[in-house]
Amino acid sequence: MHKNIKALLATSALFFAGHSIADPGCGFEENQEGFMATCKQEKQEVILTGVVEGHKLVTELPPFMSGYKDYQVDTDSIAPIKAVTTPTEIVVIIGTWCPDCHRETPRFIRIMEAVNNPNIKVKFIGVDRKKQDPEGLAAQYDFKRIPTFMVIQDGKEIGRIVERPTESLEKDLAKIFSK
Repeated sequence: MHKNIKALLATSALFFAGHSIADPGCGFEENQEGFMATCKQEKQEVILTGVVEGHKLVTELPPFMSGYKDYQVDTDSIAPIKAVTTPTEIVVIIGTWCPDCHRETPRFIRIMEAVNNPNIKVKFIGVDRKKQDPEGLAAQYDFKRIPTFMVIQDGKEIGRIVERPTESLEKDLAKIFSK
């Protein structure tokens, strides 16, 4: 019977290993009473929804902090963005749980700091895993994947970058503003 329980537990561990119910450090240890499930502390995930302040992402959330600290802006490519004179809003829809957002959002924040153009305002909207926020802010925009960077002038979208840039964020944004 002892071997059957061990086999059952091993099978259960394999089944649950493919599901995100706990830290991958979970397992079973044999003790005097039989087997006991053991887990390292489960990861706590921060999901911010609604309007999110960009500087808080890169100063308070570890998945964003290292990308922000390490990213070097391609200053040669941002001249068209620096030259924007038309009032512009860039709406960025992100998920604080999303790996693509962890990569691209800190880069974008660095770029906007380097551009330092008072004619460009940025609004970050955080969504949950269903790509929704309680205020319905993200629902105003047609998006399917995140991050989505939408460049808006005179109330009209003039371009967007979805999930990852074609060349780089700097070059893709510069192309949008050069149209």
